[in-house]
Amino acid sequence: MILRIDNRKIDELRQVNIIRNYIKHAEGSVLIEMGDTKVICTASVDDKVPPFKKGTGEGWVTAEYSMLPRSTQVRNPRDISKLKLSGRSQEIQRLIGRSLRSVVDFSLLGERQIIIDCDVIQADGGTRTASITGGFIALFDACMSLLNEGKIEKLPISNLVAAVSVGIVDGVEMLDLCYEEDSNAMVDMNVVMTDSGEFIEVQATGEQSSFNRMQMDKLIFLAQKGITELLQIQRNILGEDVNLISEENKLEKKHEINEEETTE
Repeated sequence: MILRIDNRKIDELRQVNIIRNYIKHAEGSVLIEMGDTKVICTASVDDKVPPFKKGTGEGWVTAEYSMLPRSTQVRNPRDISKLKLSGRSQEIQRLIGRSLRSVVDFSLLGERQIIIDCDVIQADGGTRTASITGGFIALFDACMSLLNEGKIEKLPISNLVAAVSVGIVDGVEMLDLCYEEDSNAMVDMNVVMTDSGEFIEVQATGEQSSFNRMQMDKLIFLAQKGITELLQIQRNILGEDVNLISEENKLEKKHEINEEETTE
């Protein structure tokens, strides 16, 4: 049996801990810990929508991502000190936004925006995937607050969403890479999925070498295993509220996606 740096099996997640309602003032918030990676995810409801959504009666979901200066081993300057958002931060927050928007019915949300802020307070690999997994719970709670206040009539979420990293390190496919594994990975992949078993995004990069179809299939298999476990953790945290994500919502969202594919 191959044991890793932290004595995990190759198909084993790091210890996951999620604290719900972590920030007092946000409509939704969590602290998510995956091993030594820690991210605070908050969801804020804004009655203003982007210009392209004005007058449509539909809402929007967007995300912002940042790292505290000493979330890393050496101080990482704030983006504001460079007067622009780094390319990495832009890429990650777009990924988070796309992942969460894919399961939201904007017509049910109404003409309002939910902003997901993901702030990494300690980084040890997998910060973007932890942000998606935690960000979903914050989004869910923000939508629940709107529902409980009578501002929306139905939960506008069709599926649970979670994400995980996988990679090939020293020729071995591994699940949920820590920083040391990630920095030495031959191949790095981030996978985002729903609880219906469908993919939202797959990002795969040959960091030090190319990879073949068999290796890619093994990575996808590992990712599916890890995401299944993360989805169950989400269900446990959300409790009975998760039942508001009905099969009807899932079928309606799938129908919308099929219609979009037909018209493209």
